[in-house]
Amino acid sequence: MSTVTLTVNGTEQTKTVEDRTLLVHLIRDHLGLTGTHVGCDTTQCGACTVILDGRAVKSCTILAAAADGSSLTTVEGLAKGDKLHDVQTAFHECHGLQCGFCTPGMIMASVNMIDRHAGVLDEHTIRHELEGNLCRCTGYHNIVEAVLQAAEKYRDEHAIAAE
Repeated sequence: MSTVTLTVNGTEQTKTVEDRTLLVHLIRDHLGLTGTHVGCDTTQCGACTVILDGRAVKSCTILAAAADGSSLTTVEGLAKGDKLHDVQTAFHECHGLQCGFCTPGMIMASVNMIDRHAGVLDEHTIRHELEGNLCRCTGYHNIVEAVLQAAEKYRDEHAIAAE
């Protein structure tokens, strides 16, 4: 057994888990944060994408014990009260979802991508960076549109803040 302490969505959490517990199962089964989906358990689909210490990672391939001491953000941690994160809003407004299964992982990967690129993105970069997140319903067009919309808002907000 391992005792794992993480800061999850801004709140410190300590859980005791079996050594073989994957981070995705800690998130879902021990923390009750079911927005992080289990799709493949082989790092192929990206449904389990979370932000760990500032990086988008697939939580189905990381042992929970390896994340001890880290900071973790799940899709549940993006909204501020009733105000959705800009990426969540863009996915809604651009209809960047259909069945919704891949949506949390797509959103988390997109949030990290926008942050890393300071909102300066084009369609090619978005498609390239989302290659590890599979969607079987949308054809990606509306997802790309949503990321472009959120990236533009990021640039606008940060340009205002810089003045």
